[in-house]
Amino acid sequence: MPAKRVLISIDERLLARIDEACARVGMSRSAFIAQSASRDLDGGAGPGADPGVRAALQSLDRLIGAGHK
Repeated sequence: MPAKRVLISIDERLLARIDEACARVGMSRSAFIAQSASRDLDGGAGPGADPGVRAALQSLDRLIGAGHK
């Protein structure tokens, strides 16, 4: 599928972080943002995507919740 050119607004600090990450991995800004968005939309992002991590987070939630009752 051909790429589309888009205009977006991004906070300066976030853009600086994106540029630093691009420099570290040797990617263009466009490729980095596209890859990040794709990964997030595909549901692979975040610690809860791993079943073991999700179970640990749920255990912590139960422990914290039990302490507040």
